[in-house]
Amino acid sequence: MKTRITELLGIKYPIFLSGMSWISVPKMVAAVSNAGGLGILATGPMDPEETRKAIREIRSLTDRPFGCNATLLMPGAAENAKILLQEQVPVINFALGKGDWLVKEAHKYGGKVFATVVNARHAKRAQDYGADGVIATGNEAAAHGEAVTTMVLIPSLANVLEIPVVAAGGIADGRGFAAALALGAEGVALGTRFMTTKESPLHKNFKDLSIELDVTDTLYSKRVDGIWCRVLRTKAAERAIKKGVDLPAAFVNSKDVARQMKMPYLKLFIGILASGLDNAMKMAYLANGFKAFQLATEEGDLDKGILPVGQATGLIHDEPTVAEVMDRIVAEAKQVQERLTAKLS
Repeated sequence: MKTRITELLGIKYPIFLSGMSWISVPKMVAAVSNAGGLGILATGPMDPEETRKAIREIRSLTDRPFGCNATLLMPGAAENAKILLQEQVPVINFALGKGDWLVKEAHKYGGKVFATVVNARHAKRAQDYGADGVIATGNEAAAHGEAVTTMVLIPSLANVLEIPVVAAGGIADGRGFAAALALGAEGVALGTRFMTTKESPLHKNFKDLSIELDVTDTLYSKRVDGIWCRVLRTKAAERAIKKGVDLPAAFVNSKDVARQMKMPYLKLFIGILASGLDNAMKMAYLANGFKAFQLATEEGDLDKGILPVGQATGLIHDEPTVAEVMDRIVAEAKQVQERLTAKLS
């Protein structure tokens, strides 16, 4: 299989593991890279020391290309991103912020940088400052897609960009993979499908729910973590959306975030207040969402945990290994190609 993504990154298949907090851990990253794709480490829950340790663990598990993400809106993200540069991570994926400085520094050692985008304006800006590609997140995706669906977003970006587009959102099998390529993408990023695999550390309670529930069983709201976010439909998610921001809980949870990130809480608190009321409210939502996502992923807490998941959860009916997912997707895509060739000939 050959696309601009496989040529650019030196990988066998243009299939990325999306960087999912508490799920895209070193073992998962290495499993996807070893199976021929590109594993991406989620650094959001990590402090710089943990990030460096995780990168070195990945290198002990695979000699294939891999990536790391940096969600620049998160507290401590810039410090984590600097570790990615120091460790000369082959591929850096950034989101929710301006990553021109990452592009500049990564290119010095031959690294590649992908911006996660949800519209043409952000994609063009990333291209202008030298990003090597974009990961385009459609509305169907887990967590932070926006209004435009993958079906429309991908060709709209392919029409105006010179750099390659990787499609994310609504893709869980070979049909989705083939469709994304037909729409103009050069690769795909999978989160929800890889979330329910043998290697995934996602708690069994939520793996079982992901297999059980349908394509209609997700919720999309700004009242989970302060940004438009798609999550699994559960009673906990419904309560959170109905209630909105819980400020006392946010105060407690922000302390937990600071402790986990090894940041002085007073510095974090003052910085948030100084950023303005709108941003402070967004950070309050973010603290509560961060805690709820962790409770779901690590502890399987069905009462308080909330799991970001895409509509493709309704297409998932089993828990294979990562390698089985990769082989299945590629084989199905080739079958789709054969069927389309017959129909279009």
